[in-house]
Amino acid sequence: MLSQAVGYAITALGYIAAVGGKSSLVKDIAEACDIPAPYLAKIIHALSKAGVVVTQRGIGGGVSLARPAGEIRLWDLCVAMNDPVVQSRCMLGTAECSDANACPVHTFWKAHRGEHVAFLERTTIADIAAAEAERRATAVAQG
Repeated sequence: MLSQAVGYAITALGYIAAVGGKSSLVKDIAEACDIPAPYLAKIIHALSKAGVVVTQRGIGGGVSLARPAGEIRLWDLCVAMNDPVVQSRCMLGTAECSDANACPVHTFWKAHRGEHVAFLERTTIADIAAAEAERRATAVAQG
């Protein structure tokens, strides 16, 4: 499971991508995505330091993607936010867990973690924006 910060980052960047990558104010993103604005501001600051987003103060300012949404992988956000998933740790918390010194669940965890990481590496913010656009279109069509 990803941290709440990474989940919020994915949601916020998906929103920015869905509006065409135009610069958006943190307060507007927070409102649209139902994320507490002060918490989102901290997330945006971390993503800016990591080069994932660009921020600009003043009139016409806001937050925009630093590169195309199709080039920003979910894995990049996990790294930028130092999510626990980027740390190759034993599921049981064993300090010395490797192929040579395996814990009782090592084989399961190695495969499961590998699938998780592969998904994060192949899924981009463009994928998130497309899924969100489809969800919204379905919701409008139904009601």
